[in-house]
Amino acid sequence: MSLALRSDTIAAISSAQGLGAVGIVRVSGPRAHAVADAVFRGRRVPSRTPGGRFLFGRFLDAAGNVIDEGLLLVFRAPHSYTGEDVVEFQAHGGPAVLAALLARTLELGARVAQPGEFTLRAYLAGRIDLAQAEAVGALVNAQTDTARRQAAMGLQGALSRRVEALSAQLTRVLAAVQAMLDYPEEGVPEEDRERPLRAAVQDLEALLHSARAGRMAQRGARLALIGRPNAGKSSLLNALLGYERSIVTPVAGTTRDYLEAALELAGVPVTLIDTAGLRETLDAIEAAGVSRARELAENADLVLLLEDGSQPREPVDEALLAPLEGRLLRLRTKADLPAAWEDERSLPVSAASGLGLPELREALRQRLLGDVALAEAWLSSPRQADAAERALAHVRAALELPDELASYELEAALEALAEIHGRNVSEDVLDAIFSNFCVGK
Repeated sequence: MSLALRSDTIAAISSAQGLGAVGIVRVSGPRAHAVADAVFRGRRVPSRTPGGRFLFGRFLDAAGNVIDEGLLLVFRAPHSYTGEDVVEFQAHGGPAVLAALLARTLELGARVAQPGEFTLRAYLAGRIDLAQAEAVGALVNAQTDTARRQAAMGLQGALSRRVEALSAQLTRVLAAVQAMLDYPEEGVPEEDRERPLRAAVQDLEALLHSARAGRMAQRGARLALIGRPNAGKSSLLNALLGYERSIVTPVAGTTRDYLEAALELAGVPVTLIDTAGLRETLDAIEAAGVSRARELAENADLVLLLEDGSQPREPVDEALLAPLEGRLLRLRTKADLPAAWEDERSLPVSAASGLGLPELREALRQRLLGDVALAEAWLSSPRQADAAERALAHVRAALELPDELASYELEAALEALAEIHGRNVSEDVLDAIFSNFCVGK
C-alpha cells in the first residue's frame, strides 16, 4: 500500500457483507464532498453532532434514477475518522443497493479503498497512533467480551500511555547518563540510573507477560482432553459445554476419532477437543484415533489429562507427557465416587455431579490469562511483543554496562518502544498491519 496514494479519494462498503437493515458506503479524501453533491439529493435533519451534518434524501445514479433513499453523513477535515473530508451514505443494506452506490462513487473519481486504508489514513493524519490502529482491528475481530474490553482500552490509548510512561522513564536515565559524559568525574547516582532501570525491567516483563493473554483473547485457544479409555473425557466435554455434544457410554473406546466443540472460558474463545482413549489396540481405526490424539495434544495450547479416580490408577505414557509440562493440567475424574487413589497434583472433578467444575474453570482461567486478566493494557500483536522484547534486552544490557556504553543501549530501547506507537516504522510494516483489516475500515 503506497503511502503516496493517501492524497486521492477512496470509497468502500463499510458495513458487513450480506443482507442487513442498514448498509454504509464510506468516502474519504479531497473529492468526498463533490461525490456527495453528485449522488445525493435531500434535506437536512437537525443534529447536534460537532463538525458534521446529517441529511435525509435520495441517492441517484448518473442518469438521475433513484438508487435508494437514506441518510448522508458529512464530516469536514480534520473532524473525521481519517482527518480528511468524509461522507457516509447510509442506505438499506441490500448487496445490490450498496454495490450500485459504490459503483457511482467510482464513476465520480473515487477508487476502491484497500484493506484498512481508512484507518491507515487516520494514523497518517495523527488521529491515532499505531497501537490504537491495531486496537481498531482487534475490536472488529473481538469474539469475546474480554477481547472487546482490552481492544477498547487499547483504542482509548491505555497501551500507548503505558509505553509513553516507560519511554519517559528511560529518557530521564539517558539524560543523566549523557550528562555524565560531560562531567565524568561525578558519575550517575544509583537513584538516577540503576533503580529506574530495574523498575523499567519489571514493567517490561509485566507488559510482556500480557502478550500471551492478548494472543489467547484474540485468536482463542485449543484445549485437548486426553486420557485412557473411559476416563470421562466425553462426559467432561459435555459438562463444560452444558449440553450433550459427545456420545457417552460405559463401553471403553467409544471415541475413535477426535471431536471439537467451541465455547468461551474466562473470556477466551476455546476449542475443546475430545480425543480417543490412549491405549494399545489392534483395531486399525482406533489405533489411528490414538495416534491423532497424541498429535492433537502436542499442538494444543492446553492439555487436560484425565485419570479415573474411582479405579486403581493405571500408568500413563510418560514419553507423551514430558513435552507437555507447562501446558498440562491433571484431573482426577469421577470424584463423586469413592476415591481409589489421590494425588495432590490432580484436581478432583465430577462431570456427573459438577464437583470441582468451578475450580477447573478457575484453573483454566489462570492458565489462559494468568494474573493479567484485569490489567489495564495488554500487548495484542506479535509486532508489539517483539518490540517490547527488544526494549527489555537493551535495558538489561544497559544495567550491566558502564555509563559511557549504556547510552547506546538506552537509545536502542527507546527506538524499540517507539515502534509500538508507530514512530520510525517502515512502509512494509504498515502494509503488514493494515492488510489484515477488512475493506471499509
